[in-house]
Amino acid sequence: MSIGSLNESPLHRALKDWYASPGARQEVALEGFVADLVDAQARVVEIQTGGFGRIRRKLSVLLENHRVLLVHPIPAVRYIHWPIAPDDDRPRKPRRSPRRGVLADVLRELVSVPKLLDHPGFELEVVLVAIDEFRAPAVRRGRETFRVVERRLVDVMATLRLCSSLDLFALLQSALPDPFSTADVAAALGAGRRLGQQWTYCLRQAGRIEPVGKSGNAILYRRVNSFAET
Repeated sequence: MSIGSLNESPLHRALKDWYASPGARQEVALEGFVADLVDAQARVVEIQTGGFGRIRRKLSVLLENHRVLLVHPIPAVRYIHWPIAPDDDRPRKPRRSPRRGVLADVLRELVSVPKLLDHPGFELEVVLVAIDEFRAPAVRRGRETFRVVERRLVDVMATLRLCSSLDLFALLQSALPDPFSTADVAAALGAGRRLGQQWTYCLRQAGRIEPVGKSGNAILYRRVNSFAET
């Protein structure tokens, strides 16, 4: 077993195998780090199931000399498994969680690296997955809750490749007015206000949109002309 896989989760390992195309090498030492994969075209493939901020430095160093594809899974379907008590011999079926992830959830992580999408050597693939999630009881701040023990891949349901910050417009389910507010973005995403704010932050940091005024307390934005579609 390699150093990079000692603490590897089942979900991470399954996605690494999923992206291991013919000719790919796993757990490759590069630039002082261990890359998940290097494919037959010498592109680095990194699987990141957690926050992007944790690997910001790694990505920065790798991008100096390599092309990088960052793969980020978002659970669209979760099957929740709870442990069975030792004295309980009844089978316990998993419960399907009502919580459903969407592609736009990647914005929660992109705010840590808002300009990375426009690096010429970087691409991001968002992967909607179905997972088995194994939980155990826990107590936090005197309150009974749960902790996630393990996540396992059940199925890859859909993918979206983002090659530049302009591709974030593909997350919108409807057109934006001109000008628009973060509330308009949230409505176009079919999501909450927070995701609308994160989308706006990423596009503003990338120089794709700019503030042009206010409507009440809401800042209004417009696409920057030099990047607007013709």
